[in-house]
Amino acid sequence: MKVTISDVARLAGVSTATVSHTINNTRYVSGETKEKVYQAIAELGYTPDASARSFRTGKKKTIGFIVPDISNKFFATMIEAVEYQLSARGYHLIIANTKENMEREENTIRLLTAGLVDGLLIASTIDDFARFDSLIPAGFPVVLVDRTFEEKKYSSICVSNFQPIYRSVCRLAGKGARRVGIIGGLPRLSTTKERIFAYQQAVADCGLVQEEGLVQYGDSMENSARFCLETLLEQGCDALIVCQGLMSLETISYLNLKNIRLAEDIDLVSFVDYDYDFYQLYSSRMDSIIQPVEELGAAAGEQILRRVEEPEAPVFEKVLTSAYKPCSLSAQSHSDR
Repeated sequence: MKVTISDVARLAGVSTATVSHTINNTRYVSGETKEKVYQAIAELGYTPDASARSFRTGKKKTIGFIVPDISNKFFATMIEAVEYQLSARGYHLIIANTKENMEREENTIRLLTAGLVDGLLIASTIDDFARFDSLIPAGFPVVLVDRTFEEKKYSSICVSNFQPIYRSVCRLAGKGARRVGIIGGLPRLSTTKERIFAYQQAVADCGLVQEEGLVQYGDSMENSARFCLETLLEQGCDALIVCQGLMSLETISYLNLKNIRLAEDIDLVSFVDYDYDFYQLYSSRMDSIIQPVEELGAAAGEQILRRVEEPEAPVFEKVLTSAYKPCSLSAQSHSDR
């Protein structure tokens, strides 16, 4: 049975008018009372219809951005690019951090769509489209960023990395690599699925060793790469592909700690998610797949403003491409090591 505004008012211990004023910011409501209302909204899963009058009382000039890890500089850089686009148009940005937790994302979506923001940018960690879709009020402006679903109901901005990964595996095979390991992010994410599929396709086409254990998964957050690396090195990998910038930095640090030399003892293909001096120190010793993170953020900012200001605009899908930069050292075949 659909949750109503009366249900929210009853749980919060306030009137329906107070709930309405809290959602629409049409009258002063104390911070304590607002907290009770928002807590009730989250607990009940109340999602007002975006076509209702409460959503037509005027824009708040505020956009929400739900990200999985605000400490990850990939998302921090993207946030800066989004904010630059929004501020130029007089909009503010609210950031919410889910830490790759689906329940946290659900609660955040409910809170922000209950009248706090005009639209949402979401780098979703939810694994099921129906589950995600049920959280979005009818007509509410949403743009998916970096991570998408097969269903194309919402506008999206993402990056395709199939070709760079396929090319990297082929290059490693050409140098004589036989056991190429890969570290992906969370298996449920669209980004991870594409990258692992590209790797598997290239490994098969190049006649390399295909073993389930050569595919490892981190969680795209800090300190998630070490166990994967230990597992892959124990299996005698002669090359590694690391599909996320933070895990790539951890990989470089770990290999240095173990005195394993890049481009000499092992080959590395690293995702580069943002500008960082640490990458520059080792860029000549590894293949780099460089993500257009600032372009991704700018496109996301532009698109969510379009969704807010032109609600009837058709669903828009933009796919950016990453840049591939091979190791600049003279190629050394694996047979010479």
